[in-house]
Amino acid sequence: MKKATNIFPIFEKTVPRTYKESVLNQRAKAIWFTGLSGSGKSTIAIELEKELFKLGYFANILDGDNIRSGINQNLGFSENDRLENIIRISEISKLFVESGIITINCFVSPTEDVRDLAKNIIGDDFIEVFIDTPLHICEQRDIKGLYKRARNGDVKNFPGINSPFISPKNPDIVIKTEDRSVKELAEEILEHIIDKIIEKRC
Repeated sequence: MKKATNIFPIFEKTVPRTYKESVLNQRAKAIWFTGLSGSGKSTIAIELEKELFKLGYFANILDGDNIRSGINQNLGFSENDRLENIIRISEISKLFVESGIITINCFVSPTEDVRDLAKNIIGDDFIEVFIDTPLHICEQRDIKGLYKRARNGDVKNFPGINSPFISPKNPDIVIKTEDRSVKELAEEILEHIIDKIIEKRC
């Protein structure tokens, strides 16, 4: 696709990110949850957002289903559409981070290439969290009925069934979810990220 030549970004003229972070008393990061469908990404993200707000931090969740019901509703689940989905959401996440907001992203993002794409767009503020829930547990939950439909051949390109899910090689955080409460999982993530989001004053 040919890029437009008649655009004039004003990023350098807006209020600096550092000032926005100082007002919010935090350092913004993009916390990127990756894991199988049904692994608990959205549920844990909701709890983490609540914990952050309790501590006085301003956070926002970007969830796959929410995004696909709005800005990305024109995208399907082909390989090209999945990539476009990640490109768009990564750019949105970056805008939130540049606004000083801690942004929790919940996307299956099933391969290293897809996750690297997101990381390259967002940059050094990217924190990769692998929600490590075994496939059989995700299938037991199957709240949306997607695994059953995928096994029946009704859903194509479904990670873990008829499309690969490649676990991250070197995620910043690995969260094992078996036999643990959502609150425990959110608190573990918070322990890992708290030093990264505390606003340090000179």
